[in-house]
Amino acid sequence: MTILVAYVARPEGQAALDKGIEIATRRNERLVVVNAGPGGRDESIVDGYEGERVAERLSQLPIEAEFKHFVRGKSTIEEIEELVDQLQVSVLVIGLRKRSPVGKLLLGSMAQEILLNVSCPVLAVKAN
Repeated sequence: MTILVAYVARPEGQAALDKGIEIATRRNERLVVVNAGPGGRDESIVDGYEGERVAERLSQLPIEAEFKHFVRGKSTIEEIEELVDQLQVSVLVIGLRKRSPVGKLLLGSMAQEILLNVSCPVLAVKAN
């Protein structure tokens, strides 16, 4: 089984990564951390340094762990759904950020779309 973490280079992404590491280590399950998006000006895409930092942290864990970085033109949701279907994911960990009522109304919610579309349990964590 695999713990999948949807990672962004923001505090909520760090919270998801920390919780994913904790769960995978406790359960002795494989950990896959993914950062994905269509590319362009998508602010959720990590740069090379951030990706290397995450990969380095994962390489020091006592479990099998890897970092995947996709910028293939697919949406973040599509990439996550494909990985959930391919990897026998026992739990998907996502980070949530606080939004104003107007922000919730205008921007929609990627977290909501993930919750409604993936076929595995989802753990949503907040940044401190």
